[in-house]
Amino acid sequence: MRASVGMGGAAVGVMALLVGCAPTPDGDAREDAAAGPVYEQVSTELLQVTEPHELTGGTLLEGPTFHDDGSLFMVDVMAPAGEAKVLKVDVDERVVDQVFTDETSAFTSAQFHPSDGRLYLTDFLGGGVTSITAEGEDPRADFAGVVDGVAMLPDDIAFHPDGTMFVTDTRGMDGPGWETPGRVVRIDVDGQASVLAADLASPNGIVFDENDAGLWVAQYNANRIDYFALDEGRTRVLSAYPAIHVNGGIGRVDSTAVDAEGNIYQSFHEKAEIAVFAKTGEQIGVIRVPGDGLDSATNIAIAPGTTDGYLVVSGPAGGYVHTFEAYGEGIRQSNGG
Repeated sequence: MRASVGMGGAAVGVMALLVGCAPTPDGDAREDAAAGPVYEQVSTELLQVTEPHELTGGTLLEGPTFHDDGSLFMVDVMAPAGEAKVLKVDVDERVVDQVFTDETSAFTSAQFHPSDGRLYLTDFLGGGVTSITAEGEDPRADFAGVVDGVAMLPDDIAFHPDGTMFVTDTRGMDGPGWETPGRVVRIDVDGQASVLAADLASPNGIVFDENDAGLWVAQYNANRIDYFALDEGRTRVLSAYPAIHVNGGIGRVDSTAVDAEGNIYQSFHEKAEIAVFAKTGEQIGVIRVPGDGLDSATNIAIAPGTTDGYLVVSGPAGGYVHTFEAYGEGIRQSNGG
């Protein structure tokens, strides 16, 4: 995520099996001598969700996540006070509903809690986490304040099934990559926060692997995805290491998602595509976004139990939802961010 406010359906393609778990989109395959074939597909526009806001100078959709009723929720980071900051899309009827707004927040991600049914929202400006009901009611501050004496710039969320929340503190995103003030913060079910990892290059995307054993963490200012192996209680990082180096060019890594096969979907700010990697590290696919005026593809969601993929893409042309064919079925780790 990154924006000027002070931060960062029909599926397309005929698919066949690739490396035992990933479908092969209809499109060009370019050969990478080190990693093998990379299969390309082009997303299909489902609908436009937002227009650029005059007050803030743009629109930026983030955090697409499916509710149990099949609705696709998302946030608009750049929505000003009084305009919809949380939206709901009926992907079958192609209808957009406004869910929630307030006066002060800039929400950068959204994810439904694994047990309480509420939608949790990271608030970049407020430095905390807010939750609401799926109807947009009962706003509640679930975390606010400093962690180890330092205020957070919260970006993305990963939930463990037990309700423990892990949040990327994307501090340093406006600085050079060799400055590493970023952190991953753990917030337990009682709201107590602690630093799980520090000295990071502006971490952005965060998601558990398909087995909820460890975390994939995308570092915005390093164009790299690290893997954090956790202890049994998920209170400590046992090991952490660079897992995937991403070719971002002028773009930088944003949110991250995982499907049922363990494939990793890496989104970008200032690059309108999604890179898809096997959990063993090789790139197996790329989803390109067509059209002018769309310069960031920041997050995806895969409908649970299907390979119906949806991505949010934004730019001067507005904020849109596109569709694609996922490489594995959607799970909890394929939704929100």
